[in-house]
Amino acid sequence: MTDTTGSETRPPAASRPAHHAPERVGVLGGGRMGAGIAHAFLLAGSHVTVVERDDVAAEAARTRVLDSVAASVARGTTGETAEALGARLAVATDVDGFGGAGLVVEAVPEDLDLKLDALTRVEAVLAADAALASNTSSISIDELAGRLERPKRFLGLHFFNPVPASALVEVVRGTQTDGALVEEARGWVQAIAKTPIIVHDAPGFASSRLGVALGLEAIRMLEEGVASAEDIDAAMTLGYKHPVGPLKLTDLVGLDVRLGIAEYLAGELGDRFEPPALLRRMVAEGKLGRKTGEGFYLWDAQ
Repeated sequence: MTDTTGSETRPPAASRPAHHAPERVGVLGGGRMGAGIAHAFLLAGSHVTVVERDDVAAEAARTRVLDSVAASVARGTTGETAEALGARLAVATDVDGFGGAGLVVEAVPEDLDLKLDALTRVEAVLAADAALASNTSSISIDELAGRLERPKRFLGLHFFNPVPASALVEVVRGTQTDGALVEEARGWVQAIAKTPIIVHDAPGFASSRLGVALGLEAIRMLEEGVASAEDIDAAMTLGYKHPVGPLKLTDLVGLDVRLGIAEYLAGELGDRFEPPALLRRMVAEGKLGRKTGEGFYLWDAQ
């Protein structure tokens, strides 16, 4: 998962490309990322079903998506009413709710075993021509595809957080992914008013590999006393025009999430991705960033 900042990305209707999102889309996982993905496809005209682990989580996901949709309506980034958009949203607690979906995007936490289990359960209820995608930010698409019956209909769709404000989606092509599916996915991304980049399967793809490398070096600089967190971030926001500095971005993503990705990349690509001791210590202390109220910065509890 990668964070960006800024206002919602949605060009005027007249300037949008003539691509169409799938009529029915499923999202497995209704957290911040999953809700954002659901929001994007609702605005593009799809009927969206979000599946969560239980009734409480499903209703929380519904609220999260509807709040996001209402914010889009208030900003004038859609011509539909919140009621019309909400009427196309369903939530469920079983993957059977994805029956009839042309595309399902898995958005569960960045854990290999969890994703393998989720993807195999979802594939079992989909039609043979339906597409299945993972929102993984670092795990190999080929490794995930290894458990699937239809790897040709599987690929990565790496969205960025928060989804409404992000203009980018990485379309990650595995070695078995059908070329026609890649082109379909390119059109879907354009239909939700975002820009696709096509990336071949490799550890960390393009964005996570570059972003994590920068974030880890910023943590090492802080650990070595080179400068304060604020000044390290200012070097990138003011000097290089990044929308948010690497340490604040790590807080937004979650230090535990960044640690997990770094450990995976270190195992695949070597010592240059070895997590700094400071990052490991902060995660052990429960300082995970915005979601816990403290990371490299202090955050409001709300």
